[in-house]
Amino acid sequence: MIASVRGRVLAVRLDAVVVEVGGVGLLLQATPGTLAELRPGAEAELATSLVVREDALTLFGFADADERDVFEVVQTVSGIGPRLALAMLAVHTPDGLRAAVSAGDLTALMKVPGIGRKGAQRIVLELTDRLGAPTSAIPAVAPATAGAAWRDQVTDALVGLGWSAKQAADAVEAVAGPDDDSAGRADVAGTLRAALRHLGRSA
Repeated sequence: MIASVRGRVLAVRLDAVVVEVGGVGLLLQATPGTLAELRPGAEAELATSLVVREDALTLFGFADADERDVFEVVQTVSGIGPRLALAMLAVHTPDGLRAAVSAGDLTALMKVPGIGRKGAQRIVLELTDRLGAPTSAIPAVAPATAGAAWRDQVTDALVGLGWSAKQAADAVEAVAGPDDDSAGRADVAGTLRAALRHLGRSA
């Protein structure tokens, strides 16, 4: 079991990162929120989960051990594999998932692509006693850097993922709207996910 990796970031892709460990470049699948915090050339340490299949060994990277642990727990639900588990964490934080499951919030769970009502009901049924309650208060809107710095964070993340500066800026503008009082409270990871969806539709 590979519990974590630490090394220099060689490349950040749309859905993965390459980290150099001992002279070897390891490809780790990760969520947009995790990828947004990584920069080529910088040092990174990620909690990891190795998924073994007959035809592949896939390494998944996470911002912290809690995110990894939730990733592994949700896969115990029938019909949920690593890709769907990663999608759940791309849409919700670990505590966001705990809150949705503990409250039986099917609508929140159904926001994850690939999860319908029956799937959401199964998740609530099977995970209520396994995920536990949220470990911290969950604000309605996640805090962000003061001022308009959050826009720069999202734009830089998109450029790091391979989009041009203009494409990145246009996508942020399209999903976040013009600067206003609410923009300063934007959820950086959420805006990044929305921008990626927008770019995917326009590709």
